[in-house]
Amino acid sequence: MFYLIPGLGADARVFQKLRPLLHGPSQVLEWLKPIGDEPLPDYVRHMAAVIPEDADCFVVGVSFGGVIAQEICRIRPRACAVLVSSIPDADRLPTLLRIIRATRVYKLVPPPLLKLFPWAGRWYFGIDDNVEYKVFKAILRDMDSAYTSWAIRRLLHWDSTGVGSCVQILGSRDRVFPPSPAPVDYLIPGGTHFMVLTHAHEISRILNDLLSKRQDKQAASAGKRVDIVQ
Repeated sequence: MFYLIPGLGADARVFQKLRPLLHGPSQVLEWLKPIGDEPLPDYVRHMAAVIPEDADCFVVGVSFGGVIAQEICRIRPRACAVLVSSIPDADRLPTLLRIIRATRVYKLVPPPLLKLFPWAGRWYFGIDDNVEYKVFKAILRDMDSAYTSWAIRRLLHWDSTGVGSCVQILGSRDRVFPPSPAPVDYLIPGGTHFMVLTHAHEISRILNDLLSKRQDKQAASAGKRVDIVQ
């Protein structure tokens, strides 16, 4: 089972090309509206409510959704976090976002202002295709300002201490979370921050391979248990 979490302010539309290519069932976890200045652990518990506590699954998070995926895996120990265009811990926050955090400039730029400059987002997210740009503008238009402000604060001040292992899929041309000297599990050539749409085939192959390996491991484990019983 794949539980899919879109990026900050995005929705199920970013997975429209990916979901038909997956070899297992999938469910998109839509963003919930935070309750006031809700702490991240409380919010994550609400997001994770649809995932059974013993679920052996993949939680695939895009961008800020990757942060949520890792936090979900803290309370769903059999789940595996897969990050698409995201970071595995707070130490990987890039220089630009560190500056934004230190100067607190994010408090001076209300989210509705971002909707007036979609072309800036087009460059930052690396969107070249006009059809995909239309999807991006539609998502930007529908973005909830209160949620976006909350999510930006949670991303910039994320405490990743003790977060578990994950699988990271990053694009070589990602401007939001650019590749660093640190190792990446899967680096997709030409992939940008919007590659969940532009490189859905490459990402699906990785996810399907992870699923196949997990199924093989489960089958082998089941076979050993049968041998022991006999």
